[in-house]
Amino acid sequence: MQIDVSAIKSIFNPKLRPLIGVDISSTAVKMVELADAGKGQPRVERYAIEPLPKDAVVDGNLASVDAVSETIQRCWKRLGTSTKFIALALPTAAVITKKITLPASLREQEMEVQVESEANQYIPFALEEVNLDFQVIGPAPSSPDDVEVLLAASRKEKVEDRVAAAEVAELKPVVMDVESYAVQAAYELVTKQLPGEGAGQVIALVDVGAAAMKVTILKDNQQLYLREQSFGGGMLTDEIMRAYGMGPEEAENLKRSGTPPDNYETEILHPFIENMAQEVARALQFFFTSTPHNEVHHIILAGGSALIPGVADIVGQRTNVNTILADPFAGMAISPRIRAKQLATDAPSLLVACGLALRKFDQ
Repeated sequence: MQIDVSAIKSIFNPKLRPLIGVDISSTAVKMVELADAGKGQPRVERYAIEPLPKDAVVDGNLASVDAVSETIQRCWKRLGTSTKFIALALPTAAVITKKITLPASLREQEMEVQVESEANQYIPFALEEVNLDFQVIGPAPSSPDDVEVLLAASRKEKVEDRVAAAEVAELKPVVMDVESYAVQAAYELVTKQLPGEGAGQVIALVDVGAAAMKVTILKDNQQLYLREQSFGGGMLTDEIMRAYGMGPEEAENLKRSGTPPDNYETEILHPFIENMAQEVARALQFFFTSTPHNEVHHIILAGGSALIPGVADIVGQRTNVNTILADPFAGMAISPRIRAKQLATDAPSLLVACGLALRKFDQ
């Protein structure tokens, strides 16, 4: 089983240092570089966020590889590092993953042949059109002579576009992960903010991006429920553009730090936050009606829209659930070159980039 893109090593096991996590979202390129502070403990060395031109990335696809590449290059220069090795991620929807069971006695080459033959059953494309990788997870619970294997496959052009954008920016992609796995890696750091580190508790991770709200409900790091709703921060941007006759960049600036017009908070911002809280409450109701569970102990808000001041308080009030902002860096040492207050403000939007940067610490 050969992965064609020579710059990509394994999806699952890079063993490479140093490394920058690079998240290409629909509105920005975000980079995080972690260093080893000793005993395998990460320290935040640098991070940077650079906005993307409107529609450069649409539904996870790179509509303009050139625009994305230029933004990656600007972001890397802002980061101020000499490290060129990067970890990228594919949107979860662009990757087919499947757990399969294989005999534990197989040698690696035999396993590759078996994985290819199994992949044929699950992948609706010809194998020459996909990049395929696999990882042995561990012994199969139902059979001591077998192992569970996770296979991951994606259309080649999805991988190649991201690799091309990075290489034109003169960076070296060495890891291609999946956004949901990167988020889960960062989520394990976030749960350290919870009582008892969240053990035995039902936790809703709500990631509100520009175009979609992804709700993942977990207990002891096992996923119980997943739902995506078409609600996102892009709606607030559109409303600002319509109300004040602004262009997309001006509207984004107003959302982040600009001086708002007098009626902005009451007529535009607060209704948006209320809508977000209702969408979260609705997602929890869907969870309760479609599973045996009837309680969520904590909500963790992530994504660009979680950066809106006061949003956690309103979501907590409307859902009657303890709500916090995701901060995967809360327990980490921070380089003196980083403004800790600004990092804490930006942290909810950096889960994917942080999860990718953590690949540096993979055993």
